[in-house]
Amino acid sequence: MVVAVEKLITSDILKPARYLGNELLAVHKPWDTAAIRWVLTYPEVYEVGASNLGHIILYNILNAQPRQLCDRAYLPGKDLAAKLRETNTPLFAVESKRSLAEFDILGFSLSYELGATNILEMLDLAGIPLTWRERQQSRGAEGQGGRESTDTQSSFPLIFAGGQTATSNPEPYADFFDFIALGDGEELLPEIGLVLEEGKQAGLSRENLLLDLAQIPGVYVPQFYDMAEDGSVHPLRPDVPKRILRRVATPIPAYSIGLVPYVETVHDRLTIEIRRGCTRGCRFCQPGMLTRPARDVEPDKVVEAIEQGMRATGYNEFSLLSLSCSDYLSLPAVGMEIKNRLKNENISLTLPSQRVDRFDENIANILGGTRQGGLTFAPEAGTQRMRDIVNKGLTNEELLRGVKTAWEQGWDKIKLYFMIGLPGETDADVLGIAETVSWLQRECRGKGRKPLNFNLTISNFTPKPHTPFQWHSVSTAEFKRKQNLLRQEFRRIKAVKVNFTDVRISAMEDFVGRGDRNLSKVVRLAWELGAGMDSWYENLDRAFSAWGSAIAQADLDWKYRQVENGEWNLFHIEAQKSTEAEENISLSTPHSLDIPLPWDHIDTGIDKKWLQEDLQRALEAAIVPDCSFEGCSHCGVCGTDFGHNVVIESPAIPKFAGEFVPNTTKAQRLRVWFGKQGNMALMSHLDLIRLFDRVVRRSGLPIAFTGGFHPMPRISLATALALGATSSGEIADFELTVPVEVDTFREKLASEMPTDIPIYNVEQIDLKASAATQLLESAEYLITVAALAETTPIQWQTWIDTIKAKEELWYEQTTKSGKSQLINLRDRLFELELVETHNSIAECMSSVIRYLGSYRQDGLLLRPEQILFMLETVAGVEFQLLHIHRNRLILGV
Repeated sequence: MVVAVEKLITSDILKPARYLGNELLAVHKPWDTAAIRWVLTYPEVYEVGASNLGHIILYNILNAQPRQLCDRAYLPGKDLAAKLRETNTPLFAVESKRSLAEFDILGFSLSYELGATNILEMLDLAGIPLTWRERQQSRGAEGQGGRESTDTQSSFPLIFAGGQTATSNPEPYADFFDFIALGDGEELLPEIGLVLEEGKQAGLSRENLLLDLAQIPGVYVPQFYDMAEDGSVHPLRPDVPKRILRRVATPIPAYSIGLVPYVETVHDRLTIEIRRGCTRGCRFCQPGMLTRPARDVEPDKVVEAIEQGMRATGYNEFSLLSLSCSDYLSLPAVGMEIKNRLKNENISLTLPSQRVDRFDENIANILGGTRQGGLTFAPEAGTQRMRDIVNKGLTNEELLRGVKTAWEQGWDKIKLYFMIGLPGETDADVLGIAETVSWLQRECRGKGRKPLNFNLTISNFTPKPHTPFQWHSVSTAEFKRKQNLLRQEFRRIKAVKVNFTDVRISAMEDFVGRGDRNLSKVVRLAWELGAGMDSWYENLDRAFSAWGSAIAQADLDWKYRQVENGEWNLFHIEAQKSTEAEENISLSTPHSLDIPLPWDHIDTGIDKKWLQEDLQRALEAAIVPDCSFEGCSHCGVCGTDFGHNVVIESPAIPKFAGEFVPNTTKAQRLRVWFGKQGNMALMSHLDLIRLFDRVVRRSGLPIAFTGGFHPMPRISLATALALGATSSGEIADFELTVPVEVDTFREKLASEMPTDIPIYNVEQIDLKASAATQLLESAEYLITVAALAETTPIQWQTWIDTIKAKEELWYEQTTKSGKSQLINLRDRLFELELVETHNSIAECMSSVIRYLGSYRQDGLLLRPEQILFMLETVAGVEFQLLHIHRNRLILGV
């Protein structure tokens, strides 16, 4: 059943356009012909989820499968969530508008330890029981009530999770999911879809279907496993694997092209993956351990995907994505090739955090465009000793060379990431962060240049499963002490902004991230107490209190205190042993490295013994080279199950064809009359401006640009329209560098516009003519108004006539400076007409009223709500404005 969303997605909620599901390149497959219906959900607000590359790739891949349909859902804002609960409406998928419970399978991305509370919020809003046991019991109750309970079609969807956190340690969340997808999903999810289709056709029970899924490498079904007293996890039955394999897939850039949202997202650009996996071997880095081996994408495929993607989406910016972009040897060649091909289109390139030791003039040359973006490096530690302990593979000379290159290439502000609480760290290492920053500033000084500014993020080390440092932690008190040391030190350093991670968040991430199945009840209690992800940003104290209360109610506060106190500090143990000369005591006491861990049954490919050996190497500050470019480190990954490193040599770097020079030639001006109908009425004015920019890029129209540091396309909308209002009379001016036939322009523009933004007319105007926004004189509206009392058509006509007969109707308004002033609304009203009346809800009569009023940019406006004021003044009745439609904008000569 399709959810009636018309009364839910309205202009009174924040950014209603994010729930429409009508984005460019969204795939709308027919519901009835699909054998398996998926929903991929990102448990964050739309702006975060819709721009996530993994979400886009898997959505495109699943919709490319025959007989498979994939829709999407996101965490609704608080306003929509409240409406859903008030109206008892289930959470819906954005494209089909169907309840999530109607689908066959519902997948969540779990990429953060504390993000599971959002998943529970979405399940609750969808009316789906939170745990696999509760879903099983609900099905059993249906069967006892006479409903068929053995067929998957009559049960709740299968609920699964994927993502980095789910792969590294699924145990704290095991109660909530029917299965976990481990590792890369590009090949795994289509395999799951085929098994589901066969099981659905065969009428398999839910248990038998899950048993079939458990045979797929990469699928972990928690209900077929149990936790022993020592926290280890073992199979309950012989027909499931003892250890579950992490899946590895080859990146396919073509699937990255898709979903161009109408609202601005956090990554409002085309993103193409150039390299998956990292073999640098940083000992704290979980992504680097969980994504091995490293796999380069062929340079020509990257270039092709970017060029096609920019044409198809209309974005003005693209990003190349990898855990370590600088390790992609073809980066300068690919970047320069794209920069040359798109040099006339005002395109910019951005990169995520880079290896500072590989940053050179070649990479600097490809970054930015006319809009030079930010630059981020991650030295991680402030001393050479600490960088060796964590196996960063970065010397002071390399750090200086990279930062100095950036400064010489024009960057005045650089973002640096550091970490405190790393194993073996001393106060001298902590203070070394401030000393390093001060040293870099001294070395980057020059006449006529601003001092080099740094924006620092100093996070707290949090041990992660499947890393050499998974056996080490630091007390909260020690983190606070080290943060205070740095705060005092940075007070003496100018042009530096320092941000610290809250120690409470770090402790909670550690507690949950390295937990076992006992933590499922903590996650659920935390959600019940209001610990959603948004609360960390809105009220951290409240969120922390909710998690703390949940831990106490689950009787696990003793365990959390261990985490707060730094339960394992192996370097401290080692120091004690040296002091006491206990040479016969091994590193494994008093906390044995051989103790079973809750995630030991997850086979990531890296040998646990190798992690222990690498921890010992850290104690000795020994470096392990990057096996992508030097000898094998024998971590255990490379082989038939996970493949091998794929490193592609760089092609020659093309000759630089020159920077983008904005074409400011104005050869033609066209005035366009267009409408804003249907769902597009819920798009904001700023989003509409972005839409026009992308439409012009996709259509290939020769738009002129402004000059200056940030060239912008010469597109000017006459005025804004209120959110939620429709229109058939909007106006926009376009300036082109070469003349285009009016009919050709209209055809190209209309072909790339959403259907709810129709193009009515295009006229050529004089190049020296005033802009439409300067010529505005008046505007004609049709407004639908309801009287909150019993009325008759005769009364409505009488009120209209009374208003027209008056010469004065005074209205008090507040100016921008906060002063009150009286204005005569009647002077601004030119025409007023009752178009029709009809009965509406609860015997209240509504009417459609047409009015023509002043609409000048000097502030002489007559707004629709002021018509209501006039009606209430003459009628003595309260009215409600139901809808606004702007018929036309009238320009002066």
